[in-house]
Amino acid sequence: MFVGLSFRDGMFMKRIQGGAGRVGRMGLLSLAISAVLAGCGGGTQQIEPFAPTRMIAFGDESSVVTTDGKKHGINALNATTGALECQSNPNWVQYLAASYRLVFAECNPDKVASPTSLMYAKAGAKIVDFKKQIDAHLAVGTIGPKDLLSVLVGANDLWALYAKFPAQSQDSLMAEARALGVELGNQVNRLADANGRTILLTVPDLGLSPRALADDKLNAGRAKLLSDLTHAFNIEMRITILNDGRFIGLVDTEVESQKWVRFQQFGNWVDAACLSTVAATDCTPKTLTTAATTSDAWKNYLWATDSQLSPYAQNQVGIMAYSRVYNNPF
Repeated sequence: MFVGLSFRDGMFMKRIQGGAGRVGRMGLLSLAISAVLAGCGGGTQQIEPFAPTRMIAFGDESSVVTTDGKKHGINALNATTGALECQSNPNWVQYLAASYRLVFAECNPDKVASPTSLMYAKAGAKIVDFKKQIDAHLAVGTIGPKDLLSVLVGANDLWALYAKFPAQSQDSLMAEARALGVELGNQVNRLADANGRTILLTVPDLGLSPRALADDKLNAGRAKLLSDLTHAFNIEMRITILNDGRFIGLVDTEVESQKWVRFQQFGNWVDAACLSTVAATDCTPKTLTTAATTSDAWKNYLWATDSQLSPYAQNQVGIMAYSRVYNNPF
């Protein structure tokens, strides 16, 4: 029988606790510095930790929880009934929300009355759709200093650019990727201008995905092209955003995904765990490849589908996002 990875999974909680220990030591150092300043006649002002009261998720399928509680990846099933358990195998957005005891209406198994967090992320969304997501929210509501906004978008734009090669030259595609990065940065700045607090992820290195690696076997150089497009996009986005830490916290998942592969932090970083014949939202432990199913090997896969991260990788991203929010001067 199958039990999914949950928010309380010990492996992940130990990582959080380890981080908390480091934060604790830094806190003691801060207190010591404050005492010295006070002794010298200097004044100090206590900084209130950021504690969001609502989360608003923008972006594409990497952040989506559907209205029936499904994610684009390996959806967990109850070990006894076989029913979907939306709270298990959380994506990075769910993980981050749960860190602050926030829930989305799309996954509310504890029946929290009137959950305030909002899910605008949509499957297949591009940057133009991200702009529409912001417009849709601002048309009916506001953004405040206690709102935690999550943004991960751009992969679908990059896949669309990649599909134009070789009919369109690589130089031309790189220029378009950079322009898209600027546009994403401008849209994220709109959230900062609206007084929100945004956690922003760079697009993971798409050249490392099973889809890119399969293409590369047929046409050498394709994986590198995707990596180059991803990097050009992310660099321009980073240059464009108001990256002073007060309104935007950046998580570099591009570099992190490269580390995962370089240092072989996953047992399988090449193949997709889900069967290619199954839709990403319908993937469960019952629809995995034979290799991924054997001895629960899927738990050590980097990729759930040919372009979507596995539950374990999603949790790693969630941990990084939480660390950034916790330590950012919001």
